[in-house]
Amino acid sequence: MSELSQSLADIPFGQQLVLADGSALNILSIKRYLPKRRVVCRGIWNGQTVFAKLFYGKEAARYAARDKAGVLALTKAHIKTPALLAEVPFVTPSGIALIFEAIEPAPNAEMLWPTLNASLRQALMVQLVTTVAQHHKAHLIQTDLYLKNFLVQDHTIYTLDGDGIRNLPFLMSKRQRLHNLAMLFSKMDVIEDEWINRLYEVYCEAMRLPFSVLMAAQLGQLTRQIRAKVSNNYADKKVFRNCTDVKVTRSAIYFTAVSRDYLFDEKMAQSLDDYLENPANNIKNGHTCTIAQAQLAQQSVVIKRYNIKSWIHAVGRRFRKSRAAISWANAHRLIMVNISTPKPLALVEERAQWLANRAYFITEFVDAPDVAAFFAQPHAEQNKRDVAYQVAQLFYRLYLLKISHGDCKASNIKIKDGKPVLLDLDAMQANPCFFEQKHLKDLRRFMRNWVNDAETIAIFKAAFVHAYDEADDPWSQSLLARAGID
Repeated sequence: MSELSQSLADIPFGQQLVLADGSALNILSIKRYLPKRRVVCRGIWNGQTVFAKLFYGKEAARYAARDKAGVLALTKAHIKTPALLAEVPFVTPSGIALIFEAIEPAPNAEMLWPTLNASLRQALMVQLVTTVAQHHKAHLIQTDLYLKNFLVQDHTIYTLDGDGIRNLPFLMSKRQRLHNLAMLFSKMDVIEDEWINRLYEVYCEAMRLPFSVLMAAQLGQLTRQIRAKVSNNYADKKVFRNCTDVKVTRSAIYFTAVSRDYLFDEKMAQSLDDYLENPANNIKNGHTCTIAQAQLAQQSVVIKRYNIKSWIHAVGRRFRKSRAAISWANAHRLIMVNISTPKPLALVEERAQWLANRAYFITEFVDAPDVAAFFAQPHAEQNKRDVAYQVAQLFYRLYLLKISHGDCKASNIKIKDGKPVLLDLDAMQANPCFFEQKHLKDLRRFMRNWVNDAETIAIFKAAFVHAYDEADDPWSQSLLARAGID
């Protein structure tokens, strides 16, 4: 199956969509897909490259009208947005196409963000804050405020997604503006929250409002609340149903959730045990879980099967989320908050009987040493210090995000290109009770990896002190002392 046919497999259009005015849209690639509602694609129309939003389903007319109204509102306010070239019905199935000019080359801010260093990211955020201030000055608000809804071309920002544009109610404008700004800031890395004061100053200057330190502090708190809410909603709900990123299938035998860019089907689900029971693939063959590395669906993967030890264990797990599902959710949670973990590819749960059954979690294979193996190798001293600092920053970010890992042994952290990659997520918890004690436990467990290696302990102690001291937060620094890291 070609890349194009795979990307179109789940939508009710072929490669070419004939429109009611006799023109044709040749679909090149799918950018977004909301089942039974909307497809966003890149294509060729009347000889030019365009982006099209294809609305279909029962409420196609209403959603298309709302999107068009948002685009017109942006245009009227002189806010940069791709021009609406045409609004054309189509009949296979019945729907409405909104066709927009293609601003190219112009990555969206979400694509651009990870390619920039800290200084350039801050400069980009200044541009985005200025654009959001333009919205607010025009009494508009982007209710779907994600980095992917802004195109960046040189020093120009284009606002996308007219569907999310609403008029800003006068009576609630101050509260909604603050919430909207916090939504934008929540897309930054948690360590970058230190920019919020400066960015709020930029916003106040653009809006001609007085700057308030108290308001900036409230904005920071709101940013953290929104970041947690959005990532938890995505990880705990969205990736367990059909969405742009995930395809879900239910049958009498299996529940599967699969990344849309991974070519995995139910026949493969039925053959997972063959890979796990092959000695050549085996990584771990434990009582509670079995792990294997394999080539599956043209990709090198790690398959982890969570075993049911007995019928008592099966009864006990029947009404709880499987450990594979917990790992699936947590992997997506980490990705949402910019923490590196092997890409989650598939979740498979057996549903053959009323008792809990085995469950499988499939991720990409990360070909890299774990942190213990890395430090056992003859790297230069400065290289070791740099990697230790990156690991310490990982722990500090988990601390700021209030995420506990639960099993910080060396084998659960790999070092790839000098950066840590976090594995084994079935014990991970977001915002748990007694988080401080759990973070201390994570720190102490990690340091026990080098109980007989005084040199590596010294490197990591210095790295942790550096990472936690940077925030100038006495409370976080006291945590290190209580963990024996000072």
